[in-house]
Amino acid sequence: MPQIRALSQRRAALEQEWARWAPVHAVPAGQTVLRSEVVQSWRRSLPTVDPACPAAPADDGELGSRWSQSPLRTPVTELADELRSIADDSGFVAAVTDERGTILWSCGGRVMRRRAEQVNFAPGGRWDETHMGTNALSLALRTGEPSVVFSAEHLVAALHGWVCYCAPIHAPDGRRLGVLDLSTTWDRSHPLAMSTVRALVSAIESRLPAAPGDAAPPELRLRCLGAAALIRSGMPIRLRPRQLEILALLALEPDGYTPQRLHAAVYGDRPVSASTLKADVSHLRNATGGDITSRRYTLARPISCDAVDLLAAVAAGDVATALRLYRGPLLPGSDTPGIAQWREYLDVSLRTAVLNSRTATHAVEFGARCPEDAQLHEHALRLLPPDDPRRALVTARLHAALHG
Repeated sequence: MPQIRALSQRRAALEQEWARWAPVHAVPAGQTVLRSEVVQSWRRSLPTVDPACPAAPADDGELGSRWSQSPLRTPVTELADELRSIADDSGFVAAVTDERGTILWSCGGRVMRRRAEQVNFAPGGRWDETHMGTNALSLALRTGEPSVVFSAEHLVAALHGWVCYCAPIHAPDGRRLGVLDLSTTWDRSHPLAMSTVRALVSAIESRLPAAPGDAAPPELRLRCLGAAALIRSGMPIRLRPRQLEILALLALEPDGYTPQRLHAAVYGDRPVSASTLKADVSHLRNATGGDITSRRYTLARPISCDAVDLLAAVAAGDVATALRLYRGPLLPGSDTPGIAQWREYLDVSLRTAVLNSRTATHAVEFGARCPEDAQLHEHALRLLPPDDPRRALVTARLHAALHG
């Protein structure tokens, strides 16, 4: 009976918070926010967590040595400047935990960091479900899926002023190593925050060493979705935009190009000499270690490429991975004819996969990238349960798409 009474009190607190938040964000009247996974987490948490506790308990273990020995330390350190920039610019606190939910590393602006420290959202804080109840970190650790927990969805009342976006980090062999979380005050919630978390987790996972017995990761990595870079062993190789465009075309077309066809794909009808293309390909050949053939321009061995991986994920029906890889359109600043054709092909392929998916999260996430696509938002609303809090956001997107 005490647990049932406590659960009812938590539900009442959540609905009161929702009533305060809904008018500000144009939530349809009568909509509830109570999600089944939140209620289930409350039920699991109440036997061990006091909703009135002021902060997360501290882990008594040797935190310094655990962080120094963690496989996440090197990739997180390499991305530390980017994580700090995102946290500072957006008013977030970033945190990385181990597989048990203990925070090993965090960063953020001075004001937000102090607020986080008040609830021990800092190195040493234990944020698993047994110790801190329902929160995005504990849900992501339990389910292995990205999670958002908003305001009074948190079991602990001290967290009602927060919104947390979290995704698990996996080793190459599939083991769960921990989670990455971005948290801020509930009034600063943003629909793109989860996409940012996913992108950062992808960057961390790409820097993890291969599992014992696995093949070594590709030395060259081409990123051409949303931005462009050629990476060798973690270090960028300086290339001109045109050379990156050529490399992207070769990566996406494994059968390669005749010199004439590649010239047309790169320059279209512009009066550019064949020697210009040869010079760019020669520079690429040096940058890739001689991995471009001569008579027919092809990659002598495939290079790792996010656009190629996205198409493979779509072909395999793995929409979640495709969405994680999609950081934006293919080389968005390029007007090269071949790139423009591939850009449309990639976007249409992913959009079609999302519209064919029966998972609401796919449509909600892709809808954040395509705010003017009313069909995507309508698809999301058809899939979302009546009590899902994301319906408010999707409804607002649909209204803007139809009336903007």
